[in-house]
Amino acid sequence: MKDIKNASLLAHNTFGIDVRCRRLLEFSSSEEAQQVVRGLREGDRPYLLLGGGSNLLLTGDYPGTVITPENRFEVTVFSCPDDQDGVYLRCWAGSTFDEVVDYAVKLGFHGMENLSLIPGEVGASAIQNIGAYGAEASEIIKEVEAVEIATALPVRFSNADCQYGYRQSRFKQEWRDKYLVTAVTYRLTKTFAPKLDYGSIRRELDAKGIKDPTASQMRQVVIAIRRAKLPDPKVEGNAGSFFMNPMVTERKFRSLQLLYPEMPFFRLPVPLRQADGSVLTVKVPAGWMIDQCGWKGRSLGRAGVHDRQALVLVNRGGASGQEILTLCRTIQHDVKERFGIQILPEVNIK
Repeated sequence: MKDIKNASLLAHNTFGIDVRCRRLLEFSSSEEAQQVVRGLREGDRPYLLLGGGSNLLLTGDYPGTVITPENRFEVTVFSCPDDQDGVYLRCWAGSTFDEVVDYAVKLGFHGMENLSLIPGEVGASAIQNIGAYGAEASEIIKEVEAVEIATALPVRFSNADCQYGYRQSRFKQEWRDKYLVTAVTYRLTKTFAPKLDYGSIRRELDAKGIKDPTASQMRQVVIAIRRAKLPDPKVEGNAGSFFMNPMVTERKFRSLQLLYPEMPFFRLPVPLRQADGSVLTVKVPAGWMIDQCGWKGRSLGRAGVHDRQALVLVNRGGASGQEILTLCRTIQHDVKERFGIQILPEVNIK
């Protein structure tokens, strides 16, 4: 276990924000996570539970304790006698998620291909319900193991327990900062059933003359698409897609479509009923709206919008977290003014 005072967080966030925390604790097993929790004192608050920092914007020095799993690859493969097509991967929370995807594809285990090259660690996949190109982590998560901070006891949660939604889970809501995720078990399949009808996947496959792709070919196409659209955090600091795609009612969608006939959209397979009685039926790309507001490629100080994907905010070099937050709020204001839609950050802001 590592215990570092006044630790730099520069290497712990992909935006490349040079800030520090009062204390950094790193655990390398469930037992060490329990030890970490038992050793916490009131003076260590507040807590920031951190994975690879790929979905995080730090707006200043963190005044408390950062707790993180050791970054290492650890995967155990097992099967269940009553699940002939299923195969299970139990993964250490600090495993790099894309390394797990690569490992699964090479072994002929399917269901992760469309999630290729998403940055971050396994633990974050269960908290954030990461997704891309028509796939979400919630579709393959079987079980999440964690340590409860209040009691230092190990716990297990089923997929249903986590109440997954679009980029949401109970870990981001009522369970926020209450558990240290230590492992995630994914259920994959031996049978390959590719998801081709989202984004430009089918178009890219057609361009390569591939009609019936293998899982490896699917992974390579997804990687190529992401690399063409998204900047490398090692070159230009970013956290991938900064905003979530908003979902709107049919009435709102129709009114927008009258004004913007060319507007891209995605119909939800299952409409979502809200607490106020409204029903969300259509997802509108936030990146398209940001682009329509003229932000693609523009900068505000040392923070900017990527020139190939308006959904991505970037650190042009030496930007502070506050500069990126100001850019975020300015874009939100402009989208709200033009489209009447409030776009929300997918990135956690601290």
